[in-house]
Amino acid sequence: MSQAHQHRSAHRTPRWRRPLAGLAVAATALTGLTALGPTAGATAAADPAVPFGSHIRPYAAGTLKPSGAQATLDQKVVDYYTKWKAAFVRQNCGHGWYQVISPDADHPYVGEAQGYGMVIAATMAGADPDAKKIFDGLTKWTIDHPSSVNRDLLAAEQDSSCKSVDGSDAATDGDLDVAYGLLLADKQWGSSGTYDYKALALKHIAAIKKDELNPSTNLLKLGDWSSRDDEYYYVSRTSDWMVDHFRAFRAATGDAAWDTVRTAHQNQIAKLQSSYAPNTGLLPDFVVNTNTTPKPAPGKVLEDANDGAYWWNACRTPWRIADDAVTSGDAKSLAAARKLNSWIKGKTGGDPKKIGVGYKLNGTQISSGGEAAFFAPFALAAMTDPGSQAWLDALWNRMLATPVDTSSYFSASIQLQVMITASGNHWVP
Repeated sequence: MSQAHQHRSAHRTPRWRRPLAGLAVAATALTGLTALGPTAGATAAADPAVPFGSHIRPYAAGTLKPSGAQATLDQKVVDYYTKWKAAFVRQNCGHGWYQVISPDADHPYVGEAQGYGMVIAATMAGADPDAKKIFDGLTKWTIDHPSSVNRDLLAAEQDSSCKSVDGSDAATDGDLDVAYGLLLADKQWGSSGTYDYKALALKHIAAIKKDELNPSTNLLKLGDWSSRDDEYYYVSRTSDWMVDHFRAFRAATGDAAWDTVRTAHQNQIAKLQSSYAPNTGLLPDFVVNTNTTPKPAPGKVLEDANDGAYWWNACRTPWRIADDAVTSGDAKSLAAARKLNSWIKGKTGGDPKKIGVGYKLNGTQISSGGEAAFFAPFALAAMTDPGSQAWLDALWNRMLATPVDTSSYFSASIQLQVMITASGNHWVP
């Protein structure tokens, strides 16, 4: 296993990772975004089926949203998106490509960032008239940068010349969002244009199943590079456990195997919470021994000594779990999200500024300071608890008071996607 593989997921990095020198960051011109009024609708340029702000995919009964007028919530998301787009969306290296840059990563472009970009662009259609153009440029990027292991997946890292590096293999997190983004695009715009989004999505989903899913455990692997012969074959990253994505893959393919995959991941979330974090509900960055008795990583397994803690990967798990809870109303997802919400609300006394940067699974804080990657996801867990309106409002206001960190695509992209869900605009294709 190469050092590159060991840091395949390190592109959601803490502050000590410095931006790469010489990174080309010439911004694409930012066109005016559609200001959302009381009755947001589709723009003529994009004609999406589910325009941002339409709220035609209601959440599960009992789900909270931040207080205030719906149009105001929507506009706050558009305002943040505008700044996120200016900071991170690029047209570098020609070829009709769009990219999301990652100044806080090991490389200028990483698969995870492109996956985020595709999901965001498809969701913001109707507010941004350039959404389809951006999405198609990102789609071309994924097609033109195939994994060296499975060419229907995305090579996880590219350098400043837009060339794939470090083995050119794939990372599971980015691929899941690429496939999900393509399904969103198919629902938004249909698949009869330049790209057959549905066909591309089905190829990507099949490739994920073939090379990024462990067939004996039904749990996700770290990437297509991990094989039965290496020490990472029975290691899984909890932030990849995107339950709503599995539901979408099942609906798109008709393959009941994705029900099995969804159930396996939900069961592991429950077991990890009850066995290793009974008082907090926190999940570790990495889980080992998935073929026998899954448990948190005992120290450094892939990235650093906190691989078994709630750290720079697992910080996304409240967002991923709650995305499914609010859209499906699934009892397992609701229980997992509510456990997290109950603990963090009590831990902080209802003050989002007291959410630290990382925790041991017993709730001991690892680092001080405030990072959107850590505090924003808890807003979605709060949405699942009818008694947490004031807490949700406090978390929403904390996000509104937090400007886009132009040095961190990771934190900014997480906060944007959390705001999309919190405002009622997340939907499952």
